[in-house]
Amino acid sequence: MKLKSVTESFAKVIHGLNVGHLTDRVIQRSKRMILDTLGVGFLGTGTEVFHKANEYSKIYSSNVSSTVWGQPTLRLPPTYAAFVNGVAIHSMDFDDTWHPATHPSGAVLPVLMALSEAQLPSPKLSGLDLLLAFNVGVEVQGRLMNFSKDANNIPKRFHPPSVVGTLGSAAAASKMLGLSMANCQKALAIAVSHAGAPMANAATQTKPLHMGNAARHGMEAAFLALLGLEGNKQVLDTQTGFGAFYTNYSPKVLPNLDSYTWLLDQQDVAFKSFPAHLATHWVADAAASVRKHLVTDRAMLPTDHIERIVLRIPDVQYVNRPFPDSEHEARHSFQYAACAMLLDGGIAVPSFHRDQINKPQVRELLGKVELEHPQDNLPSFNTLYCEISVTLKDGATLTERCDTFYGHWRKPLSQKDLEAKFRANASTMLSCDTVERLIQTVDNLEGIEDCSVLTSLLKGPSPPEMISQSI
Repeated sequence: MKLKSVTESFAKVIHGLNVGHLTDRVIQRSKRMILDTLGVGFLGTGTEVFHKANEYSKIYSSNVSSTVWGQPTLRLPPTYAAFVNGVAIHSMDFDDTWHPATHPSGAVLPVLMALSEAQLPSPKLSGLDLLLAFNVGVEVQGRLMNFSKDANNIPKRFHPPSVVGTLGSAAAASKMLGLSMANCQKALAIAVSHAGAPMANAATQTKPLHMGNAARHGMEAAFLALLGLEGNKQVLDTQTGFGAFYTNYSPKVLPNLDSYTWLLDQQDVAFKSFPAHLATHWVADAAASVRKHLVTDRAMLPTDHIERIVLRIPDVQYVNRPFPDSEHEARHSFQYAACAMLLDGGIAVPSFHRDQINKPQVRELLGKVELEHPQDNLPSFNTLYCEISVTLKDGATLTERCDTFYGHWRKPLSQKDLEAKFRANASTMLSCDTVERLIQTVDNLEGIEDCSVLTSLLKGPSPPEMISQSI
């Protein structure tokens, strides 16, 4: 069959890919993404932005419902369960990151968990079915980003999860719901009209809503397409369609199914070791190296000996925050990442609490930070580096550089460390036994016949357990 458009080729891929197309590498990489995303989602249910989104969503009711992760007494319609779980995943900017730049898992996994638990379209979904739909959602995001040179760089205009994430969500939901090729094409068109959020809301409580909305709107697009709602059949082909989000959009027809290769097979994702913008991880790594020259063991950093701190990093304005006032600003601050690492020798979830951000030593050190933007340091997660120079009052200068931090796709987290991150995050809401069962379940996902084994573990402690844990 001769394809008429790029959009049609996407619909054909979404509809036509099957579990036989999955490779061992794609299965292993995507299981790591699923485990990590579940963990940061559980951790995120303790954040203020999650509680606000959760309270808002309680106004909705439905005969069909899904779990809000870690909230055993609360169930919501699938679209709103996906929304609040998506908000939780991105509430701390702790979720996985890809190249070209986006957070691929957070817009997709909440959709599939919600649909699976609501038993749509059928009561039984296998682990392989879940892995296939998940990878279809991730694949669509990657293919769309590769249509633009702009997407290779850290974004300036639109937050990528709100753009490609919405279409990835629609693709994943379409796959799970068993939509026809024609309806897959409709779902993509509808999703484009739900897509897009400006970068101005980065480093605010609104940014996590971008992920929640991507999950919800993509699922809604699939539901509406299932009912026959129509959109532009060439929405991915035109500059006034999906091309509206990019200045140099150049779409191409996707490969044939008989020779199809997955982007995740070629390009792994980055997993974060602390909850902040990915670019700050290069800064933290370089600062940790400098700190080893300044202090021994657990000694305090001699801040009064420091004259100035120079960070040579890419010019990324929304991560240039000299004096962050909130946890969300601190997560998007080159300066704060450098100072927190220099002072404490590590960065973790508590590093972004308000009392830490406002410590006198932190504010003093922030005042000594200067930024430089070398011409060769481009704002791409694939090529950027950080060089830090700390000049002491005696005139000595210590310089260190990070080209690849631990957790980047070139230096991936070990399975042991990925599971340790999951344990630390998920144990904020779940019992140790449930945490271990989740690790085992995800590890064996391709062998599971019924995904209710997984979704039943997401509810969190029952009320009696919650009471006993709080005593």
